[in-house]
Amino acid sequence: MSNGFEQIHTLSRDGVGLTVQLSNEDRLPRLVHWGADPGPVPPGPYGSSALPLLPLQHEGWAGRPALAGDREGRFPHPRLRLTTPVEFTEHAMTVRAADPQAGLEVVCELTLSAQGVIRADYAVTNTGPGIWTLSFLGCFLPVPDEAWNLLEMTGRWALERVPQQRPFHLGAHVRESRRGRTGHDSTTLLCLADGELRNRTGQVWAAHVGWSGNHEHSAVRLPDAQGALGGGELLSSGEIRLDPGASYRTPSVYFAWSGCGLDGIRDRFHRFLRARDTHPRTPRPVVLNTWEAVYFDHRLDKLKALADAAASVGVERFVLDDGWFGARRDDRAGLGDWEVSADVWPDGLGPLVSHVHSLGMQFGLWFEPEMVNPDSELFRAHPDWVLADPGRLPALHRNQLVLDLSLPEVHDYLLARLDALVTEYRIDFIKWDHNRDLVEAPQVHRQTHAAYHLFDALRARHPGLEIESCSSGGARIDLGILERTDRVWTSDTNDPIDRQQIQRWTGLLLPLELIGAHVGPARAHITKRATSIEVRCATALFGHAGIEADLTGFDPAELAVVRDWIELYKRTRGLLHTGRVVTPDGIDPAASVHGVVAQDGSHALFSYAQLDSALPQTPMRLRIPGLLPQARYNVATVLGPEHDGAVSITGRALETVGLPLPRLKPAEVLVLEFTS
Repeated sequence: MSNGFEQIHTLSRDGVGLTVQLSNEDRLPRLVHWGADPGPVPPGPYGSSALPLLPLQHEGWAGRPALAGDREGRFPHPRLRLTTPVEFTEHAMTVRAADPQAGLEVVCELTLSAQGVIRADYAVTNTGPGIWTLSFLGCFLPVPDEAWNLLEMTGRWALERVPQQRPFHLGAHVRESRRGRTGHDSTTLLCLADGELRNRTGQVWAAHVGWSGNHEHSAVRLPDAQGALGGGELLSSGEIRLDPGASYRTPSVYFAWSGCGLDGIRDRFHRFLRARDTHPRTPRPVVLNTWEAVYFDHRLDKLKALADAAASVGVERFVLDDGWFGARRDDRAGLGDWEVSADVWPDGLGPLVSHVHSLGMQFGLWFEPEMVNPDSELFRAHPDWVLADPGRLPALHRNQLVLDLSLPEVHDYLLARLDALVTEYRIDFIKWDHNRDLVEAPQVHRQTHAAYHLFDALRARHPGLEIESCSSGGARIDLGILERTDRVWTSDTNDPIDRQQIQRWTGLLLPLELIGAHVGPARAHITKRATSIEVRCATALFGHAGIEADLTGFDPAELAVVRDWIELYKRTRGLLHTGRVVTPDGIDPAASVHGVVAQDGSHALFSYAQLDSALPQTPMRLRIPGLLPQARYNVATVLGPEHDGAVSITGRALETVGLPLPRLKPAEVLVLEFTS
């Protein structure tokens, strides 16, 4: 029996297929398959084994409905029917449906990119009388029964994106973020695999909600329905109240499938992001950020000496961090007063900016526009500008409150101050920070859109300006913020051992050129762990590289290593920021191995980091996949201990026999270069 569903259409691209079963009546289509391109699929009685495009109770779905809301308690269960035939283009489909009695219209758009990434964008419009209150609108795709192993990430400040796995059985697994920003503990990607999670083999299905406010990711499997993976914005009670004719649009939800493990997910998202019109195209400059060099101690002579040292080793962008404005001598005062401090900078920032530019470097500046200290001239003048419920302020966090960016006067004030400073000092780069959760914050949805609007307005005035998304480190990393920024600050820790894992798992979504990675001091500010300059350089190489340390205190030998490392980065960033990330399987769990291989296979860099003591006593052989089997590669150590490895070896031999390596001590890193 067909149950009215007979027509089949498959969107297919780059080895991925999304198969849709269409109704001969006016019911919503059902999603039969998402995964490997199945080729032609005949109509069949898929019934409950196919997922409704919008899983709702009237479609037989007993889980949380994908669309939820009410009209003053009425019509909590919409009954959507198609209003026009499903529209297909070669790689996209649009579904228009309505429930006239409930007074709702819905549009669902699914687009399959050239890289095999599916982008889902849904919208609901109130077509009835009075207010319709939206509780949830989510985007979901089907996953098969064999997708039983769940991978998610969690974390905390200075230790973001820690992976954790668990079996995925019947029921719902939901990851919520109610922090008003993406969150240090955000899962970033929610993944399902058809067996043991591996880097190079096996099927993986992944979803990412591209939103910088409250959100959720979920995986659901019911006894009588197809499994589903997806998510959407997490809305507070009464947050979205649609007037007649008003609409709500979901944040984009992104889906990727891989038939070759986690590296396949990485590859799809990296190619997808690199294909954006807004993706950075120029070589990613070497950065020096002043925070862990001087903190709040801003003295012109010291900063000019730091700039001299930076230029001498090849730094290309000098960024002045927190402490240059208002009464900002510590983190308890001054936020919101975006005027250069006359006490610290009696002649303004001009002398430092001119000195930096005279050395051939770009100049960048730190801001935290969305926040305010109660001890500030701005708060004393405008306490009503704080994002708060009437009559009471939310709890302080990090001595900060949040400005309500949706107020036109707040937006105009911040845009005017940012615009004036960028113009006056010819600023090339902004480190845009966001150092607290939005606790007890009303209207996070509105605040998030207002923040996006402020980013967009500043970029419109200064098209060449580059912006970094920083949020206590890595608490605002998502594809919503990356539509308007050029890189992220991955974590506030520069400890290279922790950074090995943080950067690796951030890279499941983001390519290396978007991941800020800096060489910190010998003893890490946060963990207090001491590491060698070689280890710090080797870790920061695999990202958008920079320095966050006082170079004026480095000895000549350390400066020589930094200078050579910067030369290596400049020579290889064309590879690192365009190549494919390759992560071998079967590595000692106390080690981390990853690399980047050029798209044509002619060039590669691989890092082997010993994070802890290895159990085996014998030296390991590094087996490297992803190279051209018949090509012969010259192997050179470019960072780390020298070794007596093969001088010339084929790609096939590298993958099957491997390369003998020296036994590394804990907190040692070896970087190898392969050229054919």
